[in-house]
This record gives sequence, structure tokens and C-alpha cells, in this order.
Amino acid sequence: MTATYEFVVDGHLDDHWSAFLGGLALRHVGDGTSLLTGALADQSQLHGVLSGLRDVGAGLLAVRMVEEEPNPLAGLAWPKRTERLSLRRARADDAEATWQFRRLDSVGRWQTHGPMDLEDHRSRFAEPDALAVTLVVELDGEVIGDLMLRVQDAWGQAEVQDDARGTQAELAWTLHPACEGNGYATEAVRELIRICFSELGIRRIVAECFAGNDRSWRLMERVGMRRELHAVRDALHRSGEWMDTLGYALLRSDHVES
Repeated sequence: MTATYEFVVDGHLDDHWSAFLGGLALRHVGDGTSLLTGALADQSQLHGVLSGLRDVGAGLLAVRMVEEEPNPLAGLAWPKRTERLSLRRARADDAEATWQFRRLDSVGRWQTHGPMDLEDHRSRFAEPDALAVTLVVELDGEVIGDLMLRVQDAWGQAEVQDDARGTQAELAWTLHPACEGNGYATEAVRELIRICFSELGIRRIVAECFAGNDRSWRLMERVGMRRELHAVRDALHRSGEWMDTLGYALLRSDHVES
């Protein structure tokens, strides 16, 4: 049975050891250690990682099995194909391809984390919590964007909280600027919505953006989402400016597939 393990190693391992150790996600921690994380199918794979760490002379400080809640995306068949695109779950080795557009100022301006160097991006991208909710968009085999699909619990009063679990999803998207103007983002997000409603049984999807991010909120409207929130100067941008936030949502009962 597959289980996720974390290996804490003394010192900062070079990134290339990730592939040698079976593609485990590698993150450098501020206390001078490295954290390797990944799903292993059986004890033989576990022993293989332990042997690999010994072979590279890494000082193993701790090994632990990570208790995880089931990931709804893991139970679906991938990739998903649209007329022109392919959507699949992200892997740690997609970091460099996504960095090619996320490092751009025009993209980072609207992201939670601004443009960063490749090593920092690789560490963030490979974090298990991030990979669990990230999809990549491919055009003719090339990565041109990434998507977030995070299943959430809706709010519910105490007596009905269990019925609200896993009924809502938050969506987000990023597309390479070189590919804008061709309808790819709209095509990908429409497929994301279909996955939510038709395959995951989600009842409500939500998305937010800075009010100045015209491309994003116009896309939300294009795919049928309605504006439910306009918060005035509630979000501090890294420029030092307090900006407005726009929030959109769509119910499964209101969704009509094109």
C-alpha cells in the first residue's frame, strides 16, 4: 500500500540527488537540514531510499510516515484532454518548466510569491501540499501553464458540519504570457470546472484576484462565474499599495456545460 514518507537529512543536499533517490521532492530547511518527501509503494522502495541516502553519504536524522487525508484528485484518471490541451497532475520535475513563466515580472505581479530564482521555485513547487493541488497544462507536450484545484469544506453550523465537508473548491490559474490570446486559459479553466462538478461532485467553486488583474476576472466572467465580492483596499500588494480584491463563484446547479 502506498504511503508518504519524510526523510530529514543533515545538511543541504544538491538538487540533482532528488532524481537519484527516486524523484523524492527535495526542500532545504532553514535549520540547515534537507527534507525529502514522496510516496513509496512498499517496503522495498523504502529500503531503496535508505540505501541511496547511505550511498551518497547523507546523514539521516529522522524518517517518518506522513498521515495524509485522501486527495480527491488522486482518485481520478489523468490526463484530461480538451480540444487542444492536456491537463495532468503536477510532478516535482515540472518545476523548471513552470518557472519559465512564473519568473516573469508580468506574471509574478499578481502571484502570492513574486519572481524567484529556480532553486526557490523548485522548493516551493515540490512541497507535497502544493503538488497535491496543482495541475499542469500542456500544449503539444509542452507545459504552458499551471492550475490549482483545492477541495475545501464549506462553512456549516455545528450540527451539519460533516455535510459541508469537501463540497467546495478554490480554483486558480497561471498561463505563459507567450500563449495568451488564443483561448487556452479559457479552455483549461472550463475543463477544471467540468472536473469539479462532473467528477468530484463539488457543489460550489470560488476564485479571487486583485481587482487590477483584468485578465483573471474577465476569464472568471467568461466561464460563467458571478462576482460575489468586491473588498475595498483589503489586500497589501508587495508594491506597498493596498488593492481591492474581487471574488467570484459558481454553483453546480447554475452551471451549463458548453
